[in-house]
Amino acid sequence: MTHVYRTTAASAALLVAVFGVTACGSDSPGTSPSTSAAAAFNDADATFASQMIPHHQQAVEMADLALRKATTAEVKNLATAIKAAQDPEIKQLSGWLAAWGRPVPTPGEHSGHSMAGMMGADELAELSKASGSRFDRMWMQKMIEHHQGAVAMAKTEQTTGKDPAAIALAKKIDTAQTSEITTMRRLLGS
Repeated sequence: MTHVYRTTAASAALLVAVFGVTACGSDSPGTSPSTSAAAAFNDADATFASQMIPHHQQAVEMADLALRKATTAEVKNLATAIKAAQDPEIKQLSGWLAAWGRPVPTPGEHSGHSMAGMMGADELAELSKASGSRFDRMWMQKMIEHHQGAVAMAKTEQTTGKDPAAIALAKKIDTAQTSEITTMRRLLGS
């Protein structure tokens, strides 16, 4: 409760200071609270978030499929790790878009768009029909392609983004998914 009070009090003091300075200062552009809040991110950050959400949603869908159908512990473990990482990231990305005043994609909204690594409906159907070791191999092959698309988007965000938290998440996605790609390639080779 003390933390909430301190946070609320600090926020109120900040607002008083901002509006007090704005009211007493000049009418020059760039001094309003909305302008300074908007300066914390750029279009690359918004594009990264709005594209990574449906990309992650499809990875979670693929992970759920593997948790039901995979025959090896390695694939089930990968699926568990992917779902555990990407579900919270979807929420984080959605929160940023909402805070930035940008639309949050709904599940399936980008299904008609071609984003790097995204599977089409026919590919998902084919994967769903596979079974046994064929499913495991196909799932890893498709997930490698999917991860490569996410890594490419994360690298773009790291070079063109502005929001420090979005860039940090992009680095985390790049590192984690590159590691998972290495693991899946090793499993496919054995």
